[in-house]
Amino acid sequence: MKKTLSVAASLVIAATCGFGLTLPAHAADTAGVTAAAGPSSQSSLDTSSMDPQHQAVVDRILAKLPADWQARLDAAKVKYGLQGGQWQEIRDSAINPGDYQCQTTELSQYANALLDDVQDPWNIFILSLFGGFDMPTYDALIYGKESSSNTFGVNGQYTQQLNSEMKNLKRFWDIDSANIELIPMHGADVFTSSDRLSRTLSVLYGGTPEENLDLADMLIELVGSEPSLQGGANPIFTFNAFAYSEKDDPAPLGVTDRIIMGDGILQGMYKVNLGDVAPRGILGHEFGHHVQYQKNLFESDLSGPEATRRTELMADAFGTYYLTHSRGESLNAARVLKSEKSFYQVGDCSFTSSGHHGTPNQRFNTSSWGASIANEAPNQGHILPALTFDKLFEAKLPDLVKPDSE
Repeated sequence: MKKTLSVAASLVIAATCGFGLTLPAHAADTAGVTAAAGPSSQSSLDTSSMDPQHQAVVDRILAKLPADWQARLDAAKVKYGLQGGQWQEIRDSAINPGDYQCQTTELSQYANALLDDVQDPWNIFILSLFGGFDMPTYDALIYGKESSSNTFGVNGQYTQQLNSEMKNLKRFWDIDSANIELIPMHGADVFTSSDRLSRTLSVLYGGTPEENLDLADMLIELVGSEPSLQGGANPIFTFNAFAYSEKDDPAPLGVTDRIIMGDGILQGMYKVNLGDVAPRGILGHEFGHHVQYQKNLFESDLSGPEATRRTELMADAFGTYYLTHSRGESLNAARVLKSEKSFYQVGDCSFTSSGHHGTPNQRFNTSSWGASIANEAPNQGHILPALTFDKLFEAKLPDLVKPDSE
């Protein structure tokens, strides 16, 4: 079983379409656009609306790729759990959007503005077409390792906080967590190293890292040609945090259990004035997914958007219970409110998506409930076993997701 919460890809699609480009026939589920229907191949890519200069860039890249590059890219997303479920068709069990209040949050507004200063929209299109915006995610997922030299945040400002919290989370929850690794994701690191990028390209498209060096250089040049991308440091490359596990996976890839924390999501929370608490909330949430993996809590009678919403709200509850518990982060009342607002900020209105995580209100209310379980416990020093906490959550879930619109 794999769990990846990919945010950057959908942002790129939205931003690219926002430029009013004439795009090929249909958009892929991930960052980029594929061409007319039919087998994935170079000939299926429609670049007729491009000017000669940009067509030449695409042709140079295609010359370095195998004919089935699109199929390989799609297969890699499935293989590593990065396939985009965010825009899938509505399922029978999907909730009715009209029954719910769903606000646009400050964080979503911030994210939607990350490419506002782009000078050449075609560069963004080309980069997204070939999976460029997902490269830091693959790099961290496949090659990232826990190390005392790792830093978190663009300037390393969250390193001590997150490393300390990770140690405490491992002591707090009743799971075997010794081998769960905490991995940073830095976009600029990937797009300033041909060797580093080429090894990821070899995983996606085949060939050896050495054979992919020219392609890596082309993508690095493409990123460098667009000032707004900041050499890969634009938060859109790393606007992501996710947990990953291969527990019970019938075809494990040998990737260790891990939590990946991207610079972009940390920057976004700082921009909405939640930088002191939100990183802890995000890490607590992602660790909650590892509790779910080990306690087999992903399974339920729900399906589609409702199933994903359940597991995400549960992770919110796990995270806030830890943040507010006297043996967790023991946040005071003011900071508890900030932690609840942190979960509110990452609520979504993608009701038709199997990746729906819950509305802002649902996430705020779930976080508040998790805090209340810790704060109102008669024995403040007792940590509820994960399965006991889950039973409380399952009983509360119908109330947490009931319609709130008037």
